[in-house]
Amino acid sequence: MTIELKKFGTTLVSRPSGKEAWLAFQPVLNEISQNEEVIVDFDGVVVLTPSWADEFLTPLREKFKEKVVLHNIDNPSVKATLDILDRK
Repeated sequence: MTIELKKFGTTLVSRPSGKEAWLAFQPVLNEISQNEEVIVDFDGVVVLTPSWADEFLTPLREKFKEKVVLHNIDNPSVKATLDILDRK
């Protein structure tokens, strides 16, 4: 399964917005099979803040562990946010 984050917007900011995206995506996530890879595609995302990412990516990584694969992480905002999350 591929999650295109740009479907949530190109500017992903705030904890409430990240939490809302996470909760709205639950029905789709519940359909993923146990052996399926979860690709998170950052293509088209202009701004990603640590607060939004913490509300969406952290629980995604907790739920699917090593099955989560990140694509198109070249954007400086995305890179910096992922670095912050990885330090946690």
